[in-house]
Amino acid sequence: MTADETDDFRIETDAIHAGQEPDDETGALMTPIYANSTYEQDAPGDHRGYEYSRTGNPTRTDLEANLAALEGGEYGRAFASGMGGINTILNLLEAGDHVVAGDDVYGGTHRIFTQVYEDYDLEFDFVDTTDHDAVGDALRPETELVWVETPTNPLMQVNDIAALSGMAHAHDALCVVDNTFATPYLQRPLEHGADVVSHSLTKYLGGHSDVVGGALITDDEELDEEIGFYQNSVGATPSPFDCFLVLRGTKTLPVRMDRHCENARTLAAWLADHDAVSEVYYPGLADHPQHDLAAAQMDDFGGMLSFEFDGTLDQASTVVEETEVFTLAESLGGVESLIEQPAAMTHAAIPREERLAAGLTDGLIRVSVGVEHVADMEADLQTAFDVARS
Repeated sequence: MTADETDDFRIETDAIHAGQEPDDETGALMTPIYANSTYEQDAPGDHRGYEYSRTGNPTRTDLEANLAALEGGEYGRAFASGMGGINTILNLLEAGDHVVAGDDVYGGTHRIFTQVYEDYDLEFDFVDTTDHDAVGDALRPETELVWVETPTNPLMQVNDIAALSGMAHAHDALCVVDNTFATPYLQRPLEHGADVVSHSLTKYLGGHSDVVGGALITDDEELDEEIGFYQNSVGATPSPFDCFLVLRGTKTLPVRMDRHCENARTLAAWLADHDAVSEVYYPGLADHPQHDLAAAQMDDFGGMLSFEFDGTLDQASTVVEETEVFTLAESLGGVESLIEQPAAMTHAAIPREERLAAGLTDGLIRVSVGVEHVADMEADLQTAFDVARS
């Protein structure tokens, strides 16, 4: 089914069917892996929709249509990594342009902004995007992009997509929302006015920690054509096998996300009542500063949370080293639970003084809550806490 043909279906149905039909020749139910680099042409320049797999591949076409349908968008583009997609958004800018971004963004996003594109005369301001006065003060006539994460990585702040999109558009700037943490099952930024949605397909959409990928989705045909030009020209495109793996992952996204959310809500409440924890960052908690916004903007609160262990930096490090159910590893969104220290791992590229100013302390612990039994997660963390405090 194409994205248009599934307009009347709910997301649980789109996840399985959108963008895909049984193979015409064999009836194969799953999209085949078209392991081709090139395609026969009927005459010079007269091809059957595909000419070279960097430009287009049937497996990738099905994935892109599936992702667009899930986000409620018209156009989707898949990339070899989330960073490939982010790089493509930056390709749309010119020297002298200005970007406003959150001060609590993924470390890789911060790195490409500051350590790559500042060398090409782009300017970046990192502000608290939950503070709309701060965003307004940062906007300039040269601002061409407002980059939003929500929930943010790793402090789980929730940003008002409609408000920030409106502020960007008032300055003739694009608003791009990284929807990796929420996924389209919980939040669809295009519905709230965003111009482009960005994903790391490596995370929940792939769902099994076995593929790396990225995506950009939009409703704007002209913008999609620009994105497609850079997708093809720069060449950060995924392999057919990677596209197949993500398509396999999106089919179970709704059922996985239901369990991720259920477990995270339970674990967050347990941590909030624990004497070894001084702070829990999870938008599903009633005392989270943007809880009401999250309840209005999202369909559930997600499977990611962070917390501050009430102890020394070394003790916090012991916690993440001593777990067994939780694996000490970067990334997130797989069926297995992961635990990490952002300061030393996913956000190590951000200068320490900037991290601390944004609230990313050395002892902050980030958790990707998997689909194991939550009682086993609690017992695992309790054992790690006991070792760290002994």
